[in-house]
Amino acid sequence: MDFTSGKNSSENNNNNNAENAHQNVDSSSQFGSDSYNVKETEERQSRELKAGLHPLKTKFVFWYTRRVPGIRNQSYEDNIKKIVEFSTVEGFWVCYCHLTRPSALPSPTDLHLFKEGIRPLWEDSANCNGGKWIIRFKKAVSGRFWEDLVLALVGDQLDYGDNICGAVLSIRFNEDIVSVWNRNASDHQAVMALRDSIKRHLKLPHSYLMEYKPHDASLRDNSSYRNTWLRG
Repeated sequence: MDFTSGKNSSENNNNNNAENAHQNVDSSSQFGSDSYNVKETEERQSRELKAGLHPLKTKFVFWYTRRVPGIRNQSYEDNIKKIVEFSTVEGFWVCYCHLTRPSALPSPTDLHLFKEGIRPLWEDSANCNGGKWIIRFKKAVSGRFWEDLVLALVGDQLDYGDNICGAVLSIRFNEDIVSVWNRNASDHQAVMALRDSIKRHLKLPHSYLMEYKPHDASLRDNSSYRNTWLRG
């Protein structure tokens, strides 16, 4: 009789049981975290309604990045500055009306609008498996399209809204670039539905090309907007 076979089988069963237990703990932790977040959001919205305000589905944060031209080895993460957060319609307009217009921002500058708890970094846990849709605009019209996108994002008007992390306006020398970040680059249906929703809400002319790039590709080539994988 081969006792080794029985031992290996027992070890495999123990390992599988341990792995399944670990997965169950992870699932339970995720469920508990999601339940807490839902409860916290409901409590926030209830407080804001009692205060006579109009709560948003999600709390958002504006961030700002300004890199000094000609200086190498600047840390992108160190340059990201939190401007303001808001969770109501009233709070949004107070914030937005005091932001510098895109046409007055220096180049290169990035203005980020992300859901609370998500940093505008490729490596963030909410972003690392995702990617972004990219649209390039002439500087004369970028501000209008950016504002339309911000309103759609804050108002939860885009399809697959739970899959959206945030949006970025990148001010560059010869053009401005708008990008919308999503959580899952491998969910083709959600990626394409987001593209169509952006086109529809921005009333994007047919002459504009949208490009998609996963964040892991950006990490490999250290570029946000070069070498895009998908166009449409």
